[in-house]
Amino acid sequence: MGLSQLWLWLKRLVIFLQVALEVATGKVLMTLFPERVKQNILAMGQKTGMTRNPRFAPDNWVPTFFSIQYFWFVLKVRWQRLEDRAEYGGLAPNCTVVRLSGQKCNVWDFIQGSRPLVLNFGSCTPSFLLKFDQFKRLVDDFASTADFLIIYIEEAHATDGWAFKNNVDIRQHRSLQDRLRAAHLLLARSPQCPVVVDTMQNQSSQLYAALPERLYVIQEGRICYKGKPGPWNYNPEEVRAVLEKLCIPPGHMPQF
Repeated sequence: MGLSQLWLWLKRLVIFLQVALEVATGKVLMTLFPERVKQNILAMGQKTGMTRNPRFAPDNWVPTFFSIQYFWFVLKVRWQRLEDRAEYGGLAPNCTVVRLSGQKCNVWDFIQGSRPLVLNFGSCTPSFLLKFDQFKRLVDDFASTADFLIIYIEEAHATDGWAFKNNVDIRQHRSLQDRLRAAHLLLARSPQCPVVVDTMQNQSSQLYAALPERLYVIQEGRICYKGKPGPWNYNPEEVRAVLEKLCIPPGHMPQF
């Protein structure tokens, strides 16, 4: 084992201990002060719109925090961020992705000249679906001056993982066909842009540190916007502000 590999494992161990301590502390606090902890979680949920979603009562998702499934998911996300290769201003990783037809391609295949390319990473999570209409409005408003790509990644709230009650019933993807079937559910929502899926090695999710959802803007191969990770900081309106600087949407030309 080389020094770099040893250093990576040491980082993983530190993160494991940090997450274990955070979850154990949260579990204790939830036992001792259930209402106060619940209010803190609901306050965070306001950022994603979860508290305004009629499909999800607090009892559908708040009690799942600090569970063993929550622990493993948070650990996976933290470990994944060690693989982050998507730096602001740097070259965007040209990962392999798969079209819904099953054909392999690359992220850069969707770049057209100097037009910005918006990457929307996610799965059928409540926060991703709640803001899907916002994303579609972006596509509509900037379709003539920018391009958009949805990259469907592994499930954040699979029914056999960190599951929420009353959520979409999707199990963890065991094969590429499972992931393709899950991605087809987004087509019913008319995304107005291409949808591809991550490989089963989760290459794009890892290199873009995209789990559970994240937004990027690429122009001429370089990252000019790196959104903060979801769910709490997943915000399509930030992308709108970036696109308004990079290109003028149709119908917004200055009048003389």
